[in-house]
Amino acid sequence: MRERFDTIPETALRWYQEGRGAALATVVQTWGSAPRRTGSQLAISGTGEIAGSVSGGCVEGAVVAEALDAMENATPVMLEYGVSDGDAFAVGLACGGTIRVLVEPVGAVMPLALLEALVAARKERRPVAYITGEGVEKRLAYDGFEDRFRMDRSGFEDDGKTFIAIHNPPLRLIIVGAVHIAQALVPMARIAGYDLQVIDPRESFASEARFPDAEILQDWPDEALRAAGMDARTALVLLSHDPKLDDPALAQALNSDVFYIGALGSKRTHAARVERLRGMGFTGDQIRRIHGPIGLDLGASGPAEIALAILAEMTGVLRLEGRFGKAR
Repeated sequence: MRERFDTIPETALRWYQEGRGAALATVVQTWGSAPRRTGSQLAISGTGEIAGSVSGGCVEGAVVAEALDAMENATPVMLEYGVSDGDAFAVGLACGGTIRVLVEPVGAVMPLALLEALVAARKERRPVAYITGEGVEKRLAYDGFEDRFRMDRSGFEDDGKTFIAIHNPPLRLIIVGAVHIAQALVPMARIAGYDLQVIDPRESFASEARFPDAEILQDWPDEALRAAGMDARTALVLLSHDPKLDDPALAQALNSDVFYIGALGSKRTHAARVERLRGMGFTGDQIRRIHGPIGLDLGASGPAEIALAILAEMTGVLRLEGRFGKAR
């Protein structure tokens, strides 16, 4: 498994265990065009090392200084910053905003056992909510926040004091078919925060040389998918254009909770695919989960543009839900 961009709790835990001390700074509220969304985190070590971001670089220096004081005093601190229009423009926003950041030293404020349990849940791909706030008993919850889990949305409860930090499993993209489009899609999806798996039993296609940034599974897709497991944070993209590979993978995916299923092929190819799936006993509602032909209709030409259209469609399905629609 390749290193991810979102290992902030894991980094804080490692620093603490190494005796460096650690604090977690979390964006708990935003107004205007804040550079980072609610729930974004920055880990700070007792020696001033950082990982992650709460503002894209606008206020990190000030947060680090406050976090070092908080670790020394063994107390939490709530910070509020206004991001100027000039600073916002520097990180790609049209205008500025305001952010509130909660800093919690590990051990003294955020119990070590909670951080260890949080990291363990993330490793197991188990959705978990960290509940914190002024006068609130800190704890983890694995259910009771289904809407927040589904929308990947951290935030305050109605009481204005209880903050729910959502830690969903990392997004995962499983690609069946180690073809040219997959070679373009893997680095794009990695930048977007996905864990990557490429499945293809053909060793000449599924090689480390062709896919240096993905986990490669040289197995038949149905076997590999059963072993990998598929959940609501998983997208499946079928690029082999071969029913012997695609259809067994589709049979697994249509009985799972994956948020996106896309299959390469023309409208004629997809119509034939639909008939085969009907013959396998799948219902119309199940089959309509498949996005085929795959990707947004951008007039894409060539592997890189097709990969861009696929990633754009995946993002729309994930973030816009019903507004974006199902397969065509």
